[in-house]
Amino acid sequence: MSASTDVAVIGAGVIGLACAWRLRQRGLSVTVVDPAPGRGASWTAAGMLAPVTELHYGEEALLQLNIAAAQHYPAFVAELEAATGTDVGYRRCGTVQVAWDAADLRSLTDLAALHARLGLASEVIGPRELRQREPALAGGLPGALAVEGDHQVDNRALHAALLAAATAAGVVLLAEPVSALLRTGDAVGGVITAAGTPVPAAAVVLAAGAHSRQLAGVPDDALPPVRPVKGQTIRLRTAGEPLLHGVVRGLVKGSPVYLVPRENGEVVVGASSEEVGFDVRPRGGAVYDLLRDAFALLPPLSEAEWVEVSTGLRPGSPDNAPLVGATSVPGLVVATGHYRNGMLLAGVTADAVTALVTAAPVDPLFAGFGPMRFQPSEAGR
Repeated sequence: MSASTDVAVIGAGVIGLACAWRLRQRGLSVTVVDPAPGRGASWTAAGMLAPVTELHYGEEALLQLNIAAAQHYPAFVAELEAATGTDVGYRRCGTVQVAWDAADLRSLTDLAALHARLGLASEVIGPRELRQREPALAGGLPGALAVEGDHQVDNRALHAALLAAATAAGVVLLAEPVSALLRTGDAVGGVITAAGTPVPAAAVVLAAGAHSRQLAGVPDDALPPVRPVKGQTIRLRTAGEPLLHGVVRGLVKGSPVYLVPRENGEVVVGASSEEVGFDVRPRGGAVYDLLRDAFALLPPLSEAEWVEVSTGLRPGSPDNAPLVGATSVPGLVVATGHYRNGMLLAGVTADAVTALVTAAPVDPLFAGFGPMRFQPSEAGR
């Protein structure tokens, strides 16, 4: 490539940085443009790696991609930790999806049957086994769905490691917002920042999360149909022995909540889900609801030290699946829309984007997740 940088990556969350690192490893010069690296959804996320417990009815195609990503994750983490010498908090701790009452337990039993039909490993456990597994949970819970293959990563440690690996490999970070895509004829010519700084590039990777649709200079049919879904997480810190051994998810009187323990004593409680545009102000009612349900499941957590509340915008797509692929603009590749699975899909997305930019074969699992799939001409094929 003859441009001043081979690839400009818009967005320095875990997706953008993973793509930049992988592209640089392939010998391409890469510039990442982002005014606040890692302060969006990557900062607020809880880091759950949950292809099974994140499964929703009708998302079987996404399930296959998520399972492949989970299988790839140990190698991805090992490579990143070797490159940086840091621990990204990847823990094979398993997950229990807790029933609040008998009706919830029946729902979990139905879910276990679905898992069995799809070849997924999960097991309904009773109150005694749940108590043995997580003794700090509230008494009287009727049981849970145990999923040994759903794990976690420390989202902030992962982002920090990706940033360190990318910069050590020679990726240039430009801390400015992007205002528009530059064009050379019909093809990509680079980007220009809000400060007027041009970044000429032969290819552009649009990985700006929920903001990916706000890039000027892109035809409407090439803009990814991504929307912001506001989420809040809370961090509390406990002293002494950890309250939990693994990730706990629950539905308390109809409200979903999860608790993700960290080795430093923190417990991440999440997460609200609100369709309110780009409003990232913390909302008292959402914080109250999360704390109420967390304390109901794990009463000792009410004595924990308050650390923070964080608000971010998940990048949602019309079918809640990622938008990864080429667009109608030659040289413009999209990597966004990961919604609930950004941490899990970072490594395999980076591989797919690198293949797209370098004209190498793309993993067939991404075939159904191109960003143009909602265009009428594509949907009718």
